[in-house]
Amino acid sequence: MRPILTGLTTFKVMKNALSGCFIFLMVLNVVQGLQAQQLPQWLTEEEALLLPTYLEQRGLLRGSGPPPWMPRAMAEWEELEGLLITWAGFPTILTQIVEHAQKETFVYIVTQDSQQVKNTLAGAAVPLTNIRFLHAPYNSIWCRDYGPWTIYRNNVEERAFADWIYNRPRPEDDVIPQALAAKLGIACYDAVAAPDDLVHTGGNFMVDGHGTGFSSELILDENGPFNGWNVTVKNKAAIDTIMKKYLGLNRYILMEILPYDAIHHIDMHMKLLDEETLLVGEFPPGVSDGPQLEDNLKYVLDNFLTCYGRPYRVVRIPMVPSTSGLFPPNSYYRTYTNAVFVNKTLIVPTYREEYDTTALRILREALPGYNVVGIDCDNSNAPIIAGNGAIHCITKEIGHSDPVWISHAPVLTAAAGEPILIEARLQSPSGIEYALLNWTTDTTKPFLSLQLLPMGNDSFYAYLPPLAEGTEVFYFLTGHSYSGRIVNKPLPAPKGYWKFTVGPATVSVAGEEGLTLFVAYPNPARTVLRIGLQSTRPVQGRLLFYDALGRKVWERSEQADQSHKIIPVPLDCPAGSYLLVWESAQSRRALQVMVQ
Repeated sequence: MRPILTGLTTFKVMKNALSGCFIFLMVLNVVQGLQAQQLPQWLTEEEALLLPTYLEQRGLLRGSGPPPWMPRAMAEWEELEGLLITWAGFPTILTQIVEHAQKETFVYIVTQDSQQVKNTLAGAAVPLTNIRFLHAPYNSIWCRDYGPWTIYRNNVEERAFADWIYNRPRPEDDVIPQALAAKLGIACYDAVAAPDDLVHTGGNFMVDGHGTGFSSELILDENGPFNGWNVTVKNKAAIDTIMKKYLGLNRYILMEILPYDAIHHIDMHMKLLDEETLLVGEFPPGVSDGPQLEDNLKYVLDNFLTCYGRPYRVVRIPMVPSTSGLFPPNSYYRTYTNAVFVNKTLIVPTYREEYDTTALRILREALPGYNVVGIDCDNSNAPIIAGNGAIHCITKEIGHSDPVWISHAPVLTAAAGEPILIEARLQSPSGIEYALLNWTTDTTKPFLSLQLLPMGNDSFYAYLPPLAEGTEVFYFLTGHSYSGRIVNKPLPAPKGYWKFTVGPATVSVAGEEGLTLFVAYPNPARTVLRIGLQSTRPVQGRLLFYDALGRKVWERSEQADQSHKIIPVPLDCPAGSYLLVWESAQSRRALQVMVQ
């Protein structure tokens, strides 16, 4: 097993051996020689010598500055217009990625010999219809780490790229985002000039598309007081500011590095499957990085809620030992979380059938409707996992230029006998012409469609009819843009969908007044609670809000009638459980509300 290397450690050992430009010129020749031998994902000892003068010598302090608008970094499961790979070794694996990905989107291939790539693909009977070539120099295959991040203005408009300093002294790799941006005719905003000179790596970053990012604390080491790169020293607050300006992050969750993961990239042990689901690798109890991984997961679950104000759902997937049963640091870091979304397909690294069968089943259950396919990353003549990476590490998403973005907190349950509110936010550069709620209680029958009604600020809603307790509901959303694009969420719908089971009826006492609707959303709520009222005839009543001790927090008079009245109420109360009550001369109804 190779030693665990970090740029800081190696730099401290060697920094006095040689000096400045002589180091740079000598070691650059070595790195160029290593390129032919397929550079690993980790920092080599030769490369570590480059760090002190690398940025200055190579002229990489080229920063454009942040975008002049607040960006939104897209999530990996959003619709792609392309997938980036670099043709730098491992042709069998890359060919299979192209085979699966080109059925879903364009594949952009970085190469200096497109004919050789075409010959390889043709020899494997892979069509070339969705292939695009980016003729540019490169150093390595690990485009996840140096590739660009798709960002949008106003959530969906003015697609652009964000970039930072690749945490390896590989100058050709580090300018590929600019080359791709030029090919696509879009802007690339670089966080590379002081005070925004951020050293970072894509394998150590995940984002939920709603302003939450995840990384290990490697980013603190590589930008801290002893970073070795001669970049501006930054603390967590300074890094947060950069991530806000370039990627639109509102919160940046950092976890402790794992002791035996040599590169400290979170994509080697976790993955966001959607806004609220964490896929997390699992070691046998007490083994390898298992204890620290469990502590990290507990830290996230104990301290953070999803972008919809709810606890994260966790899906566990086994980590794979060597054939002799060993785990890191005594074997390679075999992981299934190092997978990539390509629209309706998930491409997963595989290792050995006895583990692969279980892992693929877990992923298909967690991602209904997706085409989950595996590519062997271990048992070939040149196993890529030996380089500390797999499928996610050698691919990078390119977001769609005309997206239809749908943000929706899936319904978890609903009250029997009450209309069921479905609310979503939909945006597109050309605007949303109309949106649909598609639903059924029997997946063997066609989905029924209801039009989602606009209620301002790109928000839409519809109500499912009252249903009996125990009814299973399956549904998905569809957005139609004025530009003619149609996008579902979940993306693979109708094969994929959300589902929930109708629960018990809410409290209702003291007579009937024709009140057919009494709902509160979002639930849990944070800053604003929206209350829905509807009645078959006009009824005067009042809304009351009580805390867990029965103390009245507020009260307001309202009239319910046949219109779908939506009442926004600002919340100025501590987190906890509350009771929302509708009370009139004829009846009293109550709903439990959680405030986060």
